[in-house]
Amino acid sequence: MAVTIKWLAHAGFQIKAEGKIIYIDLEKGGEFSEKADLILVTHSHTDHCDPAQIQKARKPDTLIIAPADCVSKIGGNVKTLKAGEETKIGNIKVKAVEAYNVKRFRSPGIPFHPKGLGVGYLITAEGKTVYHAGDTDVIPEMRQLSNVDVALLPSGDTYTMDNNDAAEAALAFKPKTVIPMHRWRTKPVEFKNKVQANSSIKVVILREGDEHKII
Repeated sequence: MAVTIKWLAHAGFQIKAEGKIIYIDLEKGGEFSEKADLILVTHSHTDHCDPAQIQKARKPDTLIIAPADCVSKIGGNVKTLKAGEETKIGNIKVKAVEAYNVKRFRSPGIPFHPKGLGVGYLITAEGKTVYHAGDTDVIPEMRQLSNVDVALLPSGDTYTMDNNDAAEAALAFKPKTVIPMHRWRTKPVEFKNKVQANSSIKVVILREGDEHKII
């Protein structure tokens, strides 16, 4: 069966796999109607962790995975995973990985996303692996990634990688396909051109509401 990835808005996605509905980084932008079996939150900033949107998607048995500082914001039963930890939900495996800034700071020495604040996720289902990078710069841990079918990489600059950095990240671990997200005002075609000029990686630029299927 295919894994379907739908871009909702910003860093928010819906993934359908193994007969389950998964949401990542729900926030006020993006339309959705289906209730979640699993909700993943990369970090506590409001454009990634919107309690109202999470409640809208939540069912009584929805599993929510989020960093520890999100638990009180979300409420109810929330599971936490630190980078390097993983869990299984039926046939779906979720592993948390590092996500942090090394070159983007709110003030000298104070990164927007310090190491330990948030995570990215590797979601493996139907024999396919999707990597949602969270809010991050290019970091050494990315070079340890392998066998990623689709990478969802932030490319908007200011708080995360820009197009050049995101291209560097993609070329470092070579996913089969990459989708730029968290784009702000950057032009994703610049990212696409750089990646495809230097590799065989496929770059898919989605509009809000568009879907991409991994066969």
